[in-house]
Amino acid sequence: MHQDITPLCAADIQDQLKKRFAYLSGGRGQDGSPVITFPDYPAFSDVPDKEFQNVMTYLTSIPSLQDAGIGFILVIDRRQDKWTSVKASVLRIAASFPANLQLVLVLRPTGFLQRTLSDLAFKFNRDDFKMKVPVIMLSSVPELHGYIDKSQLTEDLGGTLDYCHTRWLCHRTAIEGFALMVKQTAQMLQSFGTELAETELPNDVQSTSSVLCAHTEKKVKAKEDMRLALDEGQSILESIREPLAKSPEQSLNQDQLDNQTTVQRLLAQLNETEAAFDEFWAKHQQKLEQCLQLRHFEQDFREVKASLDALAQKIATFTDVGNSLAHAEHLLKDLTSFEEKSSAAVERARALSLEGEQLIDNKHYAVDSIRPKCHELQHLCDQFTAEVGQRRGLLNKSLELHSLLEASMKWCDEGIYLLASQPVDKCQSQDGAEAALQEIEKFLETGAENKIQELNKIYQDYEPILTQDLLEHVQKVFQKQESMEEMFHRRQASLKKLAAKQTRPVQPVAPRPEALTKSPCPSPGVWRGSENSSSEGSALRRGPYRRAKSEMSEGRQGRSSSTGEEEESLAILRRHVMNELLDTERVYVEELLCVLEGYAAEMDNPLMTHLLTAGLQNKKDVLFGNMEEIYHFHNRIFLRELENYIDCPELVGRCFLERMEEFQIYEKYCQNKPRSESLWRQCSDCPFFQECQKKLDHKLSLDSYLLKPVQRITKYQLLLKEMLKYSKNCEGAEDLQEALSSILGILKAVNDSMHLIAITGYDGNLSDLGKLLMQGSFSVWTDHKKGHTKVKDLARFKPMQRHLFLHEKAVLFCKKREENGEGYEKAPSYSYKQSLNMTAVGITENVKGDAKKFEIWYNAREEVYIIQAPTPEIKAAWVNEIRKVLTSQLQACREASQHRALEQSQSLPLPASSNTSPSKGNTRNIKKLEERKTDPLSLEGYVSSTTLPKPPEKGKASPTSPDKKAKRHEVKSDPTPFGLRGWSKTSHPLEAPEDNDGWSSAEEPINSSDAEEEGGVGPRKLAPGKYTIVVDDEKGGPNTLAVRSGDMVEVVQEGDEGLWYVRNLTSSKEGWVPASSLSMLLSKSSSAQCLSSSVW
Repeated sequence: MHQDITPLCAADIQDQLKKRFAYLSGGRGQDGSPVITFPDYPAFSDVPDKEFQNVMTYLTSIPSLQDAGIGFILVIDRRQDKWTSVKASVLRIAASFPANLQLVLVLRPTGFLQRTLSDLAFKFNRDDFKMKVPVIMLSSVPELHGYIDKSQLTEDLGGTLDYCHTRWLCHRTAIEGFALMVKQTAQMLQSFGTELAETELPNDVQSTSSVLCAHTEKKVKAKEDMRLALDEGQSILESIREPLAKSPEQSLNQDQLDNQTTVQRLLAQLNETEAAFDEFWAKHQQKLEQCLQLRHFEQDFREVKASLDALAQKIATFTDVGNSLAHAEHLLKDLTSFEEKSSAAVERARALSLEGEQLIDNKHYAVDSIRPKCHELQHLCDQFTAEVGQRRGLLNKSLELHSLLEASMKWCDEGIYLLASQPVDKCQSQDGAEAALQEIEKFLETGAENKIQELNKIYQDYEPILTQDLLEHVQKVFQKQESMEEMFHRRQASLKKLAAKQTRPVQPVAPRPEALTKSPCPSPGVWRGSENSSSEGSALRRGPYRRAKSEMSEGRQGRSSSTGEEEESLAILRRHVMNELLDTERVYVEELLCVLEGYAAEMDNPLMTHLLTAGLQNKKDVLFGNMEEIYHFHNRIFLRELENYIDCPELVGRCFLERMEEFQIYEKYCQNKPRSESLWRQCSDCPFFQECQKKLDHKLSLDSYLLKPVQRITKYQLLLKEMLKYSKNCEGAEDLQEALSSILGILKAVNDSMHLIAITGYDGNLSDLGKLLMQGSFSVWTDHKKGHTKVKDLARFKPMQRHLFLHEKAVLFCKKREENGEGYEKAPSYSYKQSLNMTAVGITENVKGDAKKFEIWYNAREEVYIIQAPTPEIKAAWVNEIRKVLTSQLQACREASQHRALEQSQSLPLPASSNTSPSKGNTRNIKKLEERKTDPLSLEGYVSSTTLPKPPEKGKASPTSPDKKAKRHEVKSDPTPFGLRGWSKTSHPLEAPEDNDGWSSAEEPINSSDAEEEGGVGPRKLAPGKYTIVVDDEKGGPNTLAVRSGDMVEVVQEGDEGLWYVRNLTSSKEGWVPASSLSMLLSKSSSAQCLSSSVW
């Protein structure tokens, strides 16, 4: 019957159990039967049947099945009750007890009447009790002890069993709650395990990470629940064992032992469940982690493979092998840079491959998916490395070939220069010819290392890199080499003939009597007397003279042949430079057109607008500057005019001079370059540029072409230098020199303007200060009269770093800021601090103790600035330039104060009088010195740096018209002004007083070299007329008229640059002679006859 009753929990009938009308004390009978005690409960009859049934059912379910199978012993205590109640209670219990009954022990009422009635009633009703349960009526507690031991009875029944109903109820409630917790935990773990087992592995990193995180969180929660359950079980177990902890002598009753066993069993079950779950979770977690590793590997593989594919496409574009040594070096540098940048991607790919191998070694479940990817990565890395190595090998080959070509060309240039530099006069003697031969043979020996030996071997060795253009270049170099060697062989043949003919020393000029060298005015009679003095002497003199005349005629033929070869070699070099100028000019124009049409015009193309980023909208002028203006100038004007000089390359300087004003457009382009560079860096990744580059099939990006104008204006000065080197004695040498100076001036102006636009904080207009002459960084000390003494002393020891800008009207002091950024953004900026008006400025050239210091003082030394230059050379340049500014100011003051008649007299030809006005002489000298580019310290230096003008024609005062000279002077710019010799000051020791070196434009110079020119120490003024030479001219250059002592000369007229046109009446030759040299030749003697005009 009890099997049909639903199991109850103490929590469900807690209120009914608290009434304590029956309890399970834990005592046992002699055979182990559980004892249920029904204590004295007056309201027993009032307990509802449902409650009674629930309590009986619950109490009988607590003992083990083995103990319950023996049967229960019921102890009914009715000592304080009536017999009628006893009978009813016994019958109710017997009728409703849900388990087996072994024995019912009833403690009958203790009252006499009730006891008597119970005895009589029990005798008469014994059969009724026997039919239900075995009932034993007990009169006293000691009789009870005969059936149940005192240790199994509670204290109210005279026993010693420790029993607390409240504690028992708490234990039962806790144990049953713990059992329920264990059951729920097991069910939760089983459900969670099922969920984990049924989870599908995601296909991406993010989903896999999310699943792993979610499962980990659930696992942590489950583990926390298990930990709480275990703690609860341990707490219950300690509570059951509490009596033992308090008194070790005590022992647990059977029910307590059963409770302990139950809790221990539940704890063991929970531990087993946790261990099984941990094992399952470890496998599941490993699989999820391996899945996440696989997804990461797959994602990294896709990224790395894309990077390697991009690198492979990029390296495939490195097909150019270079068209020059510099280009090949640049390409090799680009390849090295590309390899360094790509090394990170390659290293990442190799690291990813190693990572995949590690996953395989760790027994990853997706080995079949990982291993092929590792092999592919290794293959791509090896393929890229091999491709880079192949490209490097080709570029090294190209570098080697171009080095050989450069060496051959350099060898050819040096050979041609050697032929051109061999003095013709010295080669006429046997020793000179042999020396020249040895020089040539020694040079030819160097060809083994420098020249191209076999053309076919070059074709064979460098076949992989020989493009059509490079092949043509090799052939041109080889042809140039052969032409040069042919010139050498011809020169060798000529020199061998000269060396073979002269078997003994020959005096090329007849000996001059000793007396002639001493006589200022040789007489024809003396010469005739010496000739007729002796027939023997006459014969001796005529023999060598005739041989000398014959040798001289042969020497003239040899010289003409050698000179012709030299001029031919120089003409070849000039044509080569001209061809390079024209070829590069055409390429430059084509590149500009390509950029303007392929990029600039496409920015206005509606079909390409969608590719432009917001930062590029309406920024075409910023990005390209005035490139279109530069293109039109070169395409329509300059290139066409250059082509007119293809047959006369030495005159190309005129083309540059005529268009020098137009070259100022480059200054505007360079000033815009920083803005263009900044915009390019911001938008270089724009798809528009990539699409345009793809359409144009350009290997270089746009920024390389935006740099072309800057490179071109720099290239011109290099080509002009080359042309000038091979045109020293040509008609256009002066124009080439002037064009070179003008181009260098433009470069300096561009560079200066780049610095000027970086000045911040100046309120005025910088253009009002005049032309920028110089700029540079210095250490500056201040020493002001009005300043505080301590401030002055402190200023002397703590220099300020200042960047000075010297203008025509003022000098600016600025503070240089730190350079930031890249490319053109690295240009520094300058904070304006102060400026000094040049009209109130003076300088002291030398400062005690330091050759690099000089002083700039202001307002009669109220403000003194001690300037320390980085080097003495820079100091000298600045001092000279400041002196030039002050000199020009002084000259302007002088000219303003002079009378108009003086100005008119300056425009007339030079007077013949030697006592010229100092003011006029000063003016003329200063103007001439300012126009010169070199310091005329000697005749040789002057002749070597300028080309002599043509002889004057009749009716013309000068070989160059004033208009042309004026125009050239307007566009001419001196890139590196180094001052004037005429105003260079006498150097003083450092110990000399500082005041002796200082001067300004507000006062007359104290130690000026002009004083020497104005006095009688310098050369006297010359006038047209006839003179007698008193000293041999030993310093005459090859292009000047040679004169000897005793020659009669006619000074015809004065030309430009201090030259006089002179006609030698003795030798019937004429030419230009520097005024300084001519004055010296005429002024050595104090004889009036030598200094005055001769009358014929």
